Amino acid sequence: MKVKILKDAMDPYKEVSDYEREALPPGKHGGVVLFVGTMRDFNDGNDVRAMSLDHYPGMTEKHIEKVMQEAHDRWDIMDSYVVHRVGDMVPTDPIVLVAVWSAHRRDSFDACRYIINYLKESAPFWKCEVTKAGVKHWVEHNSEDPGVAKRIAK
Repeated sequence: MKVKILKDAMDPYKEVSDYEREALPPGKHGGVVLFVGTMRDFNDGNDVRAMSLDHYPGMTEKHIEKVMQEAHDRWDIMDSYVVHRVGDMVPTDPIVLVAVWSAHRRDSFDACRYIINYLKESAPFWKCEVTKAGVKHWVEHNSEDPGVAKRIAK
């Protein structure tokens, strides 16, 4: 289980490949579920040309690790890896990677959804967007996945 916060651009697929090679025994997992979130050029009805993400070093990682541990306690997963960008970004830049390994796909899918929904809804990141008109504004809320708890409980 590992959290990595990056200020520079990332290749999420290289991150997963490198982590898997270094941290997981070969042949023991039946699948890996990946979620890669990229920056959109729109949000809440605005055209967005850039974004800056900020965090509190140390605290942010601890919050994410706690949620990852909850996923490990709740589902039969072997490992999980989260990489999250901070700093300045533009549309199409990868922002977040969540990878979850398990023997069977259901546990990986459910744990991955659990982790990414925490990251989108509650993680301690602060987002400032710049519209195409050049107006800067802080984002007050992130998107939610309605009914996720109900779906995961099944």
